[in-house]
Amino acid sequence: MYSLYLHIPFCSHRCAYCDFNTYAHQEDSIPAYVQALMREIHFVGERTPPDAIVHTVFVGGGTPSLLSGSQFDSILRALRAAFKFSSAPEISIEANPGTISREKLDALRRAGVNRISFGVQSANTEELRMLEREHDFLDVIEAVGDARKAGFDNLNLDIIYGLPEQALSTWQTTVGRIVDLHPEHISAYALTLEHGTPFGRWANKGLLPLPNPDLAADMYEWACDFLAQENYQQYEISNWAKPEKQCRHNVQYWRSKPYIAFGAGAHGYVNGMRYSNVLRIKTYIERLSGFSADKYQFPRSPAIVNAREQTMREEMSDYMLNNLRLTETGVSGSDFRSRFGCGVAEVYPEEIAELIRDDLLEKMTSDNSEVIRLTKRGRLLGNQVFMRFVDG
Repeated sequence: MYSLYLHIPFCSHRCAYCDFNTYAHQEDSIPAYVQALMREIHFVGERTPPDAIVHTVFVGGGTPSLLSGSQFDSILRALRAAFKFSSAPEISIEANPGTISREKLDALRRAGVNRISFGVQSANTEELRMLEREHDFLDVIEAVGDARKAGFDNLNLDIIYGLPEQALSTWQTTVGRIVDLHPEHISAYALTLEHGTPFGRWANKGLLPLPNPDLAADMYEWACDFLAQENYQQYEISNWAKPEKQCRHNVQYWRSKPYIAFGAGAHGYVNGMRYSNVLRIKTYIERLSGFSADKYQFPRSPAIVNAREQTMREEMSDYMLNNLRLTETGVSGSDFRSRFGCGVAEVYPEEIAELIRDDLLEKMTSDNSEVIRLTKRGRLLGNQVFMRFVDG
């Protein structure tokens, strides 16, 4: 089973905290970009193994909802022409509440999209203004309502905690208002002040208060308890879902399974090779305009600028970092052995023993296999756990 990721790098405004590969005020390039994207899809699809089945598609950005309904229809038609799909694929798109309409939602649903992830971030007007979001919470309510009317029964709402000067009570209000909208899935991420972003620069100059890590931890723990009471299962460190509504595409990442990447700045992982495409929109379009097809083998395309075959040790390290994010299922001993031919405790005996002693990992048995997973304390200190398995 394969997954496909498509990157749409266009935004009407680039938010000050964002470090994704996005570009504002380049919407004039969207038609040429869509054509280049379809050429890349066709090119890679022709070279994909014939027994490969696609079961999830995720269109991220940027703001994918800036594309028209007809453009999405063309892209999805190109995907179905190039790849074999499972009988019930999960097809997701990211959208900003202020850039989506009932008409566009109807078009997306007709095109085959069946899951939408709305970038809400906060229910508080002042926090949205600080984050430079262009919507308000009324836009969120309207977008969710329109999505339901268009037939979507699988919605995710993204929110952020640990904002500068954010109060616990404000965060609790945001989570409560999100739950009142009854989404099938909720993603909650701590704000990170990334190097090179305006937020990062302002914080370094003392112009932006640093988030309080202790308060952020309180926010996270409160959300975990509250969402559990509301029948949301925490299946990953930052993700909660109603029963049977986990994001299958993201689980593909966390299970270290293959995904093919399309678009400017997109990252892929196939056959032990991690690769990434050229960043710039103009360069991406140029690379897909004229090229010699003979020198590219699956999954390479003319858009790729970095590709690296991983060592076995690097594969093991990535496997640990990804799978430990899954709070319930964690690292399966039997799956690790079937993939690498040895036991996880044989490769990481000291690391596992020390992390269990420090109450950051725990062992349990599931489906006749020993499982290693994060403890409740380990979820709070996940980065400390992950660093123990970083190769080299």
